[in-house]
Amino acid sequence: MESAPRKIGLLVGRESTFPPALIREINSRGSQVVASYVKIGGVRATGICGYDVIVDRISHHVPFYRAYLKHAALAGARIINNPFWSSADDKFFDYSLGAALGLNIPRTVMLPQKSYKPGIVSEHLRNLEYPLDWDQIGEYVGFPAYLKPVDGGGWHKVWEVNNPAELLDKYNASETDCMMLQQGIRWERFVRVYCVGRRDVLVIPYDPVYRRYLSVTGYLDPGLETTIVNHTLVINRALGYDFNTVEFAVSQGVPYAIDYMNPAPEADWYSLGPFRFNWLVSRLSDFGIELALNRATAAEICGWPDLLRSNQK
Repeated sequence: MESAPRKIGLLVGRESTFPPALIREINSRGSQVVASYVKIGGVRATGICGYDVIVDRISHHVPFYRAYLKHAALAGARIINNPFWSSADDKFFDYSLGAALGLNIPRTVMLPQKSYKPGIVSEHLRNLEYPLDWDQIGEYVGFPAYLKPVDGGGWHKVWEVNNPAELLDKYNASETDCMMLQQGIRWERFVRVYCVGRRDVLVIPYDPVYRRYLSVTGYLDPGLETTIVNHTLVINRALGYDFNTVEFAVSQGVPYAIDYMNPAPEADWYSLGPFRFNWLVSRLSDFGIELALNRATAAEICGWPDLLRSNQK
């Protein structure tokens, strides 16, 4: 008797191009693996998942979905990306990890929150240095710099500050967000790099000012592009992301890893264009099918402890 096909489910938001293209591509590969949209209602703690692999594109915005994915992982599904790590990750840890792994990271300082939720009083904060040594912080990071949230959140509360007065003004407006101050890299080249399965890498010229991809040939010299590819693989293998982007700002030939906590990276046909979009659909289909057929062979944990030990030898 023929065995039932393995199932890949897509958990999606408002996207209109990537999810249907991914489903079509997976379903065109044969009958061993089938793809469809995930459907869930009330979830029983003792229930089964019903999917071998789930591609998560939206749970960072919907707590019910994030809790469901943790349940699905317990039931044996492989989630792209790991919901336990996505929940725990933050950008300051990522910069700290990148520095520990020997990558080029902009000078970055995490700052205590400006204000706190109701119920937090001065006695709760007795371990904090007060007042902060703003002169020392500004001297270390330098200006211009960027003040931005530790937990990401897109471009919300990301401010360029050009002097101490602007820094204090924006810090005072940050409210309860935990912020970090980061060196502003004056770049000559900027790229957004897609990584699928911690192995397939696509480097794309990108304009972070107008937030658009560029169609430019010979944008990077081969040696620099190889370095960026290698750094991208190190980052994603360390963090355990199966589908992620890393942004690099290149200044005087040095690639600085600027942003690499993107567990649901942009994947729109109209932004990427046909070649890049099709590359993404094809590679993620390859990886998802591989996981569905051979789940036991896939690494289930983040790899940064092993990479740190190796780096320290």
